[in-house]
Amino acid sequence: MSAITHLTLEEYDRMICDGVFERRLNRYRAELIRGEIIEMAPIGSIHEEVVDRLNEWSILILRSKKVRVRVQNSIGLPELESAPEPDIVWVRKRDYSQGRPTSADVLLVIEVSESSLKFDCGIKAELYASTGIQDYWVVNLIDRRIEVRRDPQDGHYGGIKCFTDMQEVRPLAFPDIALRPAALWRD
Repeated sequence: MSAITHLTLEEYDRMICDGVFERRLNRYRAELIRGEIIEMAPIGSIHEEVVDRLNEWSILILRSKKVRVRVQNSIGLPELESAPEPDIVWVRKRDYSQGRPTSADVLLVIEVSESSLKFDCGIKAELYASTGIQDYWVVNLIDRRIEVRRDPQDGHYGGIKCFTDMQEVRPLAFPDIALRPAALWRD
């Protein structure tokens, strides 16, 4: 399958401003990936709960840091004509009202994945690695683990480690902070 046309990030932003993606009841869930508009899968209740838990953990542990936690908001990757919308992203704290954070602002990207697992571990991982995002976590809801991708090189991550249960995952930007995957699945 190929795209009928490719969009620039600027054209995509104009379409958003013009209301092209608005629906009567809900916002149309889409993201721009390499110049193509990709429809995002609907979010289920487990996905929502894990995103909420990650958000709460992030806000709690980052309160004294100069970091903004963004939930399902876009980051701009203009060099790849892309505006993905990760579930959680930590960015340098500043005003982004005049433009999205770019890869230079990103400290951590987290995608929560179930139906989107193949996409998040494939195309999205390549996208983030290509722009030099150093720390990319995939919360794999199927296998109940956090897959950490680091060391981006030539559009791929050189290192992938999986963490489960009570193992501690530490973000590169703040190695004094830890998350145990079991906290995401607690009943």
